[in-house]
Formats: sequence, structure tokens, C-alpha cells
Amino acid sequence: MLFNSLAFLLLALPAAVALTAIVERIAPRWRVAWLVALSFAFYATFDLRFVPLLAASVVLNWLVARAFIRSGRAALVSLAIAANLALLGLYKYLDFAVGILDALPGVALEAPGWAFPLGISFFTFQHISYLADLRAGKAEPVPLLRYALYVAFFPRIVAGPLVRAHELFPQLDAVPGGDRAERLARGLLLLIAGLAKKVLIGDALAGLVDPVHAGIAAGRVPTVIEAWQAALGYAFQLYFDFAGYTDMALGIALMLGIVLPENFCAPYRATSIQDFWRRWHITLSLFLRDYLYIPFGGNRHGLPLQVLALFATMALGGLWHGAGWTFVAWGAAHGIALGLHLLWRKAGFAMPSALGWLLTFGFVVLAWVPFRAESFEAAFVLLRSLVGFAPLGRFADWSMILVAAALAVIGPTAYDLTRRLPPRIWVAVGAALLFAAVLVEVGSDANRDFIYARF
Repeated sequence: MLFNSLAFLLLALPAAVALTAIVERIAPRWRVAWLVALSFAFYATFDLRFVPLLAASVVLNWLVARAFIRSGRAALVSLAIAANLALLGLYKYLDFAVGILDALPGVALEAPGWAFPLGISFFTFQHISYLADLRAGKAEPVPLLRYALYVAFFPRIVAGPLVRAHELFPQLDAVPGGDRAERLARGLLLLIAGLAKKVLIGDALAGLVDPVHAGIAAGRVPTVIEAWQAALGYAFQLYFDFAGYTDMALGIALMLGIVLPENFCAPYRATSIQDFWRRWHITLSLFLRDYLYIPFGGNRHGLPLQVLALFATMALGGLWHGAGWTFVAWGAAHGIALGLHLLWRKAGFAMPSALGWLLTFGFVVLAWVPFRAESFEAAFVLLRSLVGFAPLGRFADWSMILVAAALAVIGPTAYDLTRRLPPRIWVAVGAALLFAAVLVEVGSDANRDFIYARF
């Protein structure tokens, strides 16, 4: 059941919030169990077949954690992390690996084409994060139900944000205090803001981007204007789609009494590539830093190895996003950019903020081209048109792109806005009108799946 569906917004979510409030009031000790049941029920609405897989992964990883606490054998954690990655590989990368082998001379293999469990990339990282932190003494053993909620909490299981043990478990020690009405109001504001980002902006931009890529797939070379429409449009489409999902996830969680970490902080205002990754998909950036970059050596073994660690971390981060060389190329490009930025800083050079923003934004937009493209051939076609190897073409209506650019670059973030807005009637009326506009659009069946749900 998608967040941007009438069934969820008008039926499932109000019922979940109301029933959670009742449980908190009359049986607070059952709050965690209720939220776990709610989360698994939500997951089952997507594909009932994978509920046993999610449940088994929760139980088995929890048992490994218990065994490690009793025995102190770090090898148990290493084996469990390897098993989690192997499971992710079977479902997400097996077809990719078979395709690579099938390209070898004399090899003829058929990809199995297994169905992709929703959220497996995210709940696998949740397991790895907890086990690694437990081994390092940064996490505590917890009861099974609490661990199940940490992994499967439904607002974030589809596309994050990733949550650390120390961010969630202390919140489960007691029924959330404070003003319940204010918590519900601010959660609802975040939900509405996220919906508006996704439905009114992200989906509208998809209407400008998808036809260009469909034309390339059909053998058509886009004009220069169409190419820039597709490149800029996708940069903002992806942002408003994913940041919109995150706002919705944070809002729903807040309405249920759980505070999730911020995941976006105006990334298109970044004045360097390092600054960009401190603002974009923040929880993934921190995960890659703590569980890949630092174990690879980080900045502890000299500059050459630090640059190599950056490259390897980002290339693997690209592969995590999708089973394809285009994703690896996207991640590798960011790894190279981060390495160059590191060398620039080490050399003591400086750059005006305006120039830094222009170079960073331009690089990020161009790097999204292979990320979005179906193949390298399609990416090269679009890139050639972007640099002028195509007719100029006719100017189109870019009003939505300009609106998206203004909101993304100079507008406030929903996370900050909903925390600062005063409890006034005009805020409630404005939110209600925006919510009504979103519901009309959702009801038109024009809304689309969340982009990051496929990763």
C-alpha cells in the first residue's frame, strides 16, 4: 500500500494513528508489539510472499546477536553480515551476475528473474548496522520485538531513512510524552509537505523527463533543449520524489510517537561535492562512511589510500542503488569527484562559494544521467545532446522545472518549516487546502510509485 494512495491516506493511516493512541493510553506496555504488528501488516499489503522472509531475517539476526552476547565470538557477527549480503545478492544481483557470465564466450546462462522483495536493501543495512555496532560496543542487546520494530518499522522500511540503534531504542522505553496534539499536527504537516513534493512536483516533472528517455529507447536523438529538460527535470524529480517520501516517513512516524532522523538538508544548495553528500540521503552517507569508508582505512593511512577508500566506497554505494554498470559508473564518478575535492583541500586551494555551487550542481546533474539511463548507450546519446551534438530544438514549457529549482535551491526545507511554523489558524487552513489539492491529484490516478522503492 503506497503512502500516496487514497486507501492509505484516508483509511489505513487514520486507523493506525487512532489505534496506536488507544494502545498507548490503555495498554502502553503493548505499544512496541502493536507497532510491530502494524509494520508487518503494512509490508504484507505489498507482497504477502515476502513477509516470511522479513520475519526470518529479523529472528535469525536477533539470534546471532544473542549468541554473540553470550559467547563474545566476533566471527558470528562477521558470518551474519556475510549471510545478509549474500541474501541481498541473491535477490538483487543474481540476474546481474548471470548477465556478466553469459557475456563470456562459450557460456549460456538464463537469468532466474526472481521477484525483488520490497525494501530488502534498506532492511539488510539495518541488520548490518546493528550487528556491527553491537560488536563494536555501540549498541545494546534488545528483546526480539524491539529489534523487529528497529528493522521493519513501516514508515521507513520501503526507502529509509536508515536508523541507528541509539536513535530508536531509547524512544521505546516509554510512551511518548509531550503534547500529543502538537506531535500529531507537526507530523501531519510533514506528511502533507512530502505528499505535495511527490505528487504535485515530482510526478509532474516525470511527465517532462520520461518522454525524452522513451524517445531515446526508440532510437530518437533528443534536441539540446530536450536533453537539458530531461537532465534538469530528473535531478529535481528525483529530489522531490525521494525527499517527499522521507518527509512523509518522518511525518507518519512522528504521528505514531517515533522521531526518525533527517535525511535531506537542501542538497542542491551545496557548494562542494563533500557538502552535497552531507545533505543528500544523509543516513546512507553516514552508513557508507561508518561501515565502508572507515573500515577501508579512511584517513588513517595516508592520502593515496584515503582517495582509494573514497572511490571504493562510492562505487559500492552506486552498486547498492541498482544491479547495473550505470549505477556503478554513477557511484565511481562521485568517488572521483570526492577524491579531487580532497586533493584540492589538501593543497590549500580555495574557491568562491558561487563557483563552488555552480560546479557542484552541474556535476551532480550530469552524474544523474547514467543513474537514470537504461544503458550506457542511452546515457551517451543524452550526454552528446547536452553538449550540443544535436539540433537546438524548440523551447518548451519549463515552468515546472523553474518552480522546482526555486524551491530546491532557495526554498525552506519541509523539515525546518514544520518545526518553525506557529500553531495558527492560517497554517491549518493552508495545510488543509494543500492536502485537498494533493488528494484530487492522487484520486486522478496520475500518481506514480516512489523512485527509491525499486532500490
